[in-house]
This record gives sequence, structure tokens and C-alpha cells, in this order.
Amino acid sequence: MRLIVAAVGLRVPDWAQAAWDDYVKRFPPELKVELKAVKTEPRAGGKTTDQVRAAERQRIAAAVPRGARVVALDEHGTSLTTLALAARLTQWQLGGGDVVLLIGGPDGLDPQLLRSADERIRLSDLTLPHAMVRVLLIEQLYRAWSVNAGHPYHRE
Repeated sequence: MRLIVAAVGLRVPDWAQAAWDDYVKRFPPELKVELKAVKTEPRAGGKTTDQVRAAERQRIAAAVPRGARVVALDEHGTSLTTLALAARLTQWQLGGGDVVLLIGGPDGLDPQLLRSADERIRLSDLTLPHAMVRVLLIEQLYRAWSVNAGHPYHRE
């Protein structure tokens, strides 16, 4: 199984990339984690928010492997505890296919993409910078894996 994070934005600050890289190497070989960064649509030229999100939707869709389970990160998605995310991770692993977690751009994810997702979750009620979302997501996925593996990383 692969966990694929498809995120709008090609560049993040060095600290965010270092954190991402650190967490990715902690996962076991049977749970591969990949990042597919897609280009942010330029906001210049009088484009509407809908046009920007539609262009980003096409790029995100191209990064999603056929048959993968799509999980959109959305401010209106289901709020999960760490233990609930661990249970969800177990379900995804038992499903056997790839899981793609979507992180939108500054204007969020296109409504059509949100509707077509298999599920929608939210990481926080706070508004977070996109680089921070990547770090928070990978840390929480690692924490969920550690709970399932009986690793002492998570304490409750």
C-alpha cells in the first residue's frame, strides 16, 4: 500500500521539507509514503477562484493513480482523533489499494473534487499554512501507524 499526499504547491520552506523527509523515512517498507506536489495556478490575469481551483483540480487528478482511495483534507470534513485516524489507517491498509490524501492550494480544493472524494477529513479548526499542513499530516500519519504497531511514540 502507498500513502500518497497530493499537495498543491511545488516549494515549501526548508524546515518543512526537512520535517517531511524525517517522518517519511520512519515508515516501514510495507507502507510507502510519497509526495506528489502539483503546480499552484497563478492568480494573476483576472482569473476567478473557480477557474483557479478548476485548473488545480486537473493537476491533482493527474497525480491520483487509477483505483486509489481519495481522501480530501477539507475544513468541513470529519474531525478525527489520533486513535480514530489509526483505525482509519488500518481500514485503508486492509483495503489493499493506494490512498491519496489531497491538500488544496490557497483557495482550497475544487468543489467537484471534494464531491468526488471517497471521504473528507480535517486536521484542525485553525487555518494553517500549507507547509505546516504537510508537516502536520505526515506527523499524524506516522503517529497513527505507530499506534497500530504498538510503538511507544503515542502516549494517551
